[in-house]
This record gives sequence, structure tokens and C-alpha cells, in this order.
Amino acid sequence: MRSGDPLQVLSGLFAEVSAEAIFAEEDYSPYARTRDQKVSEHLPLHLTPGLTVHPPGSVVKSDGSPYTVFTPFSKAWMAQPWPGTPLPAPQEIPTPANVNSEGIPTESGSTNGILFAPGEKEAHRRLAAFSESAIYQYQEDRNRMDLPATSTLSPYLRFGMLSARQAAAAARKAQDQAVNEVFQRGAETWLNELIWREFYIAILYHFPFVRQTAFRPTFRKLPWINNKDDFAAWTQARTGYPLVDAAMRQLVNTGWMHNRARMISASFLVKDLLVDWRWGERWFMQHLIDGDPAANNGGWQWSAGTGTDAAPYFRIFNPVLQGRKFDPVGNYIRRWLPELADIPARFIHNPWEMPAEMQVQLGCVIGRDYPAPVIDHAFARQRALDVYRKAAQNMDNRLSRRFDI
Repeated sequence: MRSGDPLQVLSGLFAEVSAEAIFAEEDYSPYARTRDQKVSEHLPLHLTPGLTVHPPGSVVKSDGSPYTVFTPFSKAWMAQPWPGTPLPAPQEIPTPANVNSEGIPTESGSTNGILFAPGEKEAHRRLAAFSESAIYQYQEDRNRMDLPATSTLSPYLRFGMLSARQAAAAARKAQDQAVNEVFQRGAETWLNELIWREFYIAILYHFPFVRQTAFRPTFRKLPWINNKDDFAAWTQARTGYPLVDAAMRQLVNTGWMHNRARMISASFLVKDLLVDWRWGERWFMQHLIDGDPAANNGGWQWSAGTGTDAAPYFRIFNPVLQGRKFDPVGNYIRRWLPELADIPARFIHNPWEMPAEMQVQLGCVIGRDYPAPVIDHAFARQRALDVYRKAAQNMDNRLSRRFDI
């Protein structure tokens, strides 16, 4: 393990061990492609596939153009020849004893959250445990933030401790072994999530500009409010909406967040507070252990309604209703917001509606022990709808003038 400028470090190592070639897994982000191009101009670099099951350049339309809608991309992905289940990795790859290496960081984690023990062994343990059990209920339970119903494999996919093909092979095997339609749908749904990952990698590969701006021109000039106090409240879990705050607390404490919680907290920042989605995208990348530029960007643009397969701009998550549906008795909230531990289930998602005497009795006075909501959701929802509708109308007017319609 070595760090530094890639070309300088590789040039030194290349000469040090008298190498004949360098082999690396191909990465598709704009940074990685620029880096690898620079290296290949000076050293014999050979890139091999592996980051995805199917390279993004291979899942395209008949005319060679990229897909920008998930469903046809998914169908084309499924129609690709299956490359086969990977062979077991070598037990050991011998490294010359005289090759120096920087120290490998030891594992660390928070006492409050999930510990992602590093390594291939842990990745395969989790994959086996998930694909033999929870995958079959994945369709039914994946949105429940209070249940251990997801694979928690994203950090291992992100850092290559688990390959995309290994994960897809496990999903296909689970499909073959499903004993009923519910189990079949569970395995299919998880495989579909793996395809979503490859879709976003393909979008970033073909449209690198999405890292800087919205995919949809209609929403590139939204009049964001970008109130710094509102953004600080969101990052510091002080919005007054328990589900949003629990999600942000989980992120900061563990470096990970449940996917449904990601959508809800992203929707709140963008739609309720009208803060530019790029602020949230950057914050997530700074804290997520599984932070991937393609998936993170795709998820934020989906939530903001600015991306490819974006949620319609009028889809605005209500954090109270989402909580009642996907954390019905508030166990997820109580885990990450212990200050609300004693709140009855009927008020856990809307504690500001508790009678004043109950707040005093439970030792959770809103505005003192837990923040009051930073904004009224009904007001914020209507404001967001007005902003997005106006942006869409302005684009229609510009197009009408351009084409003299």
C-alpha cells in the first residue's frame, strides 16, 4: 500500500520491482479515467473489467447511444450474456519480501453504530448470510429502517472487497432456489438494486457533467434559498423532524445510512428547505463509508427531481408519514435519538404535537430538550411545488420562443 501522485508512485514501484506491466481494475469515474489515461501514457497499464458485471460501454442502444431511463437499461443489462459465476480467488498472492509498504489502517468503528469490519472475508460472510436468508424478504422489508433487512454490503462493493459479479451471482442463485413468489421477488428486487448501481455508473461514464450540474436542463437554474442555518440544522440533526434527525445522526456516527433514510433526508433538504442538492451530495460523500460518486450523485439527483430516472418534482416525502410507515413504533428513531426514547409511539414522529404537560412529564420539552421543527412541512411542500412548476414553465416558454411555437 502506497499513497501519493499515482504516476510518480507507480513509476517508482515499476522500476523498483523491475516490472513488465501494470494490471488494474478499470474504474469509470471522470477522475479515474483521467488518472489512468495519464498513467497509460508513460507506463504499460492494462485495465481489466470487474467494477461492474457489464462495462458501461457495452450496455447501450442499438445505435451505440447510452440509455438515460432505467427500465430499458435494465432490460438491456439482463439481455447481456452472463459472464459466469466467478472462480474462487487465490488463497495467497506472493509479494516479494523486500517491497516496502505503508501501514494498513486498523479497523475502527463507533460504539453507537454498525462496525464494518474490513476485508474480503467479512464481505463474503455478509453476502452468504444475506443471500441465504434476508434476501428472500427483501422486497417486503427493505424499506423498514427498524429492521436488519438490507445487505449492508455497499462499503464492500465500493472498495472492491466484493465484486459486482460475486453479488449478482449470489442473487441469481437465490432466484433459482426461491421456494415461492415472495422469495422470488425478494431476490429479483435485490438484483435490480445491483443493476441500479450499474445504471448510475453508466450515467456518470457517458454524462460526466452530472457531477457539476443537473442532468435535466429544466432544473439547472432553480432558485435555491441555501439558508446556511437550515443546512447546519440538517447536518447537525436539529431539524425537529425525528426521522430526518435520526438518519443524520446515524450517518455521522457510523458512516452509513439506510437507503430509505437517505431518500427521506435528501428530499427534506432539497424540497422542504430548498437547499441545493449539491450541498447534500457533498456532505454525504464526506461522511459515507460507501460514498461512491456515481451512486451518490444518482441518488441525490433522483431525490431532487433533476436527474435521469428522477422522482417527479411533485413527489415530496412527508417525514412524519414516512416514519409511521417504515418505522412504525419508532425503534429506529429511539436508537439514534435517545432524547426521544420515552416518547409514546403515537407522538414519536411528531413530538411537537404532544400536550405540554406530557412533554414536562416525559422530560422532553420541545424547543428545550429537542428542537421544534425548522419549517412547517405543508408550507414547505407547497413552496417547493411552486418553485419547480415555475422552473418548468420558464423552460417551456424558452423552448416556445426558440422554435417559434
